[in-house]
Amino acid sequence: MKNIDYKKIIVEFCRILLGAVFVFSGFVKAVDPLGSAYKNIEYLSAFGLDFFQILALPLAFAQIAVEFAMGACLLAGVYRRFHSILFLAFMCVMTPLTLYLALKNPVSDCGCFGDALIITNWQTFYKNIVLLAAAVVIFLDYKKITPLFKTSSLAFWFTAFSYLFIIGISLYCYLYLPILDFRPYKIGANIPQLMEIPEDAPVNEYEISLIYAQDGVEQVFSRENYPKGDSTWTFVDTQRTLIKKGYEPPIHDFSITTEDGDDITGDVLGNQSYTFLLIAHKLEKANDLQIDKINALYDFCKANNYDFYCLTASLPADIEEWRAGTGAEYPFCTTDDTTLKTIIRSNPGWLLLKDGVIINKWSNLGIPAAAKWTAPLESSVYGQIPANHAKRNIVFIGLVFICVSLLFLWCDRKSSNKDQTK
Repeated sequence: MKNIDYKKIIVEFCRILLGAVFVFSGFVKAVDPLGSAYKNIEYLSAFGLDFFQILALPLAFAQIAVEFAMGACLLAGVYRRFHSILFLAFMCVMTPLTLYLALKNPVSDCGCFGDALIITNWQTFYKNIVLLAAAVVIFLDYKKITPLFKTSSLAFWFTAFSYLFIIGISLYCYLYLPILDFRPYKIGANIPQLMEIPEDAPVNEYEISLIYAQDGVEQVFSRENYPKGDSTWTFVDTQRTLIKKGYEPPIHDFSITTEDGDDITGDVLGNQSYTFLLIAHKLEKANDLQIDKINALYDFCKANNYDFYCLTASLPADIEEWRAGTGAEYPFCTTDDTTLKTIIRSNPGWLLLKDGVIINKWSNLGIPAAAKWTAPLESSVYGQIPANHAKRNIVFIGLVFICVSLLFLWCDRKSSNKDQTK
């Protein structure tokens, strides 16, 4: 009976675990590179490095490419020693960092899986403990990993393809829109329903503390134990600490305010006809190459009695500058900056609503040409919710990567057989 190599089994299991996690992490970030950039900005701001925010997007692309390619190469057993060192170094940096995040909570979540899977900072730390252990196992016995490629040239081309493949997906989703939308503002979403709070939903629970001062020294007391009736203590303030978070609806921060200060959120969401929303979270940074399309679409809306608003978080001076530079005649409204960036990953981008339901979304580059906005939306393909091709997209992308990888593997076997027959 052949002896079972348990160490090899453990190493291969750790290889598959690490590789799969990194491929998944890289891919879900790749379909939303702007989301990863926003998370990088959040990190930089939390650590007082705001002057590096200009690097947030390039860092996002680099992180996406490295994570995905590292995972793919580990699954294929490519450059075993190099990747075993790389994974160990990566986890040795990330594990202490996530411990700090768990203890200090400078950001709400690590963003390690984008919006596809949101986990707490403590859950992230525990996950990284497991991955660090797997990285140590692989580092100590990387030679037990079975390489799929036998020739160095094909191993190189597989690695290069992994980087180019994921960068291509990232660029497409950056220029247009995420091919998989994990946010609440996806096509087909009913915004009013997603804003509702059930009657029996749990509410936030707070611990109330009382702050008193004596001889210039402040001290915190509970509501049951404070210096009541003691004139030597002076009341300073009440402190509320959240001890248990209640129910929060998927959409909880959506509001639209006109330049005159009127809240028209209910009017927009309750409109049973079509409403076009031009989303530009920062007009001063918005791409103005499609101004003619924007103005033509506004004219189309006026001709068909459809509402049209531009939602922005820009200051009044920036709005006036946009008006002067583009000849905009449409009304401008104010919405929270983070909300606008969550609604659509484009500046500007487009949202089509009907009765509070998101009918369609377009990026600045993806908006159809003005000549196509002729028929009323009621009888146009643009006025209907398009088919959801999320599953098809995943299958197609996966098959492309697998088929090309198998082609490399076939070439590798063919080249290896030729070398053996020489």
